[in-house]
Amino acid sequence: MFEVTGISEQVIRTIANCPTATRLDRWLAEQVATLSRNRVQQLIAQGAVQVNGEVCDRKQALVAQGDRINISIPAAMPYELIAENIPLDILYEDEQLLLINKPAGMVVHPAPGHDTGTLVHALLFHCGDQLTGIGGMQRPGIVHRLDKNTTGVMVVAKTETALRNLQQQIQTKTAQREYLGLVNGSPKQPQGTINQPIGRHPKHRKKMAILPVDQGGREAVTHWKTVERLGNYTLIHFQLDTGRTHQIRVHSASVGHPIVGDPDYGSGKSLGVKLPGQALHAFRLSLTHPMTHTLITGEAPLPAKMDTLLSRLRSLQP
Repeated sequence: MFEVTGISEQVIRTIANCPTATRLDRWLAEQVATLSRNRVQQLIAQGAVQVNGEVCDRKQALVAQGDRINISIPAAMPYELIAENIPLDILYEDEQLLLINKPAGMVVHPAPGHDTGTLVHALLFHCGDQLTGIGGMQRPGIVHRLDKNTTGVMVVAKTETALRNLQQQIQTKTAQREYLGLVNGSPKQPQGTINQPIGRHPKHRKKMAILPVDQGGREAVTHWKTVERLGNYTLIHFQLDTGRTHQIRVHSASVGHPIVGDPDYGSGKSLGVKLPGQALHAFRLSLTHPMTHTLITGEAPLPAKMDTLLSRLRSLQP
């Protein structure tokens, strides 16, 4: 039995199995997706964790199947959003929205462990008071997200009307999101569709996995086609019908072709070019302007390191 007690709310979770001889901090970090291992260690040191009814302040303590663990998590305090002068690569902008080319390493909005340096902080500096209250205090203007180390085009709303309209376009699939990804291996077919539900990994709570709907999975559809075969690697064009967390990365790995450099769903190796993460880039976003109803398309060039990696692979081909 594993209990998570928040000061503002209580969540009780039952864990069927607990590995033998597993460190307390490691096990907790895997079970509670919202907590980093560093945060877990802080809570343990503060006496916020009990094992079998007794406070345990040793992060290296071992837990085993049958142990009852209780963790009290203080209620989350709103992040104090202070505008930061972080340069933005703006592809398009008007009074309603802007399209930006997000770099690798930038988190979209504040989260535990990332309370500064996010895209939201940069947007507040760039847009000033215009974003105040648009979509909530912690995610002003954010229509959709990209993973921290996935690069490419994102749209940001600058008015409440634009936010609602653009979110609806994402949900109804009228906004087209296209990606380029370098995968391991060479798919037998030139194109295809992966239609497999995705949910939170049952053991590794910071990862996603193919999961049946009756076990918490949600519909996820990814269309793909081969762009270029490069020996034992392939450049793939992806298009999304849905936008689940880590969708392309999970789907690619599920068919035996993980994204090159993916630290979570692949080997993490990047073929001699030090990538910041997975070789996945949102290169094009097409949408209808919420006010003028004209088609707007934003395109972002491949990031330099991914381009270098592709050039290296091309040079090795006969």
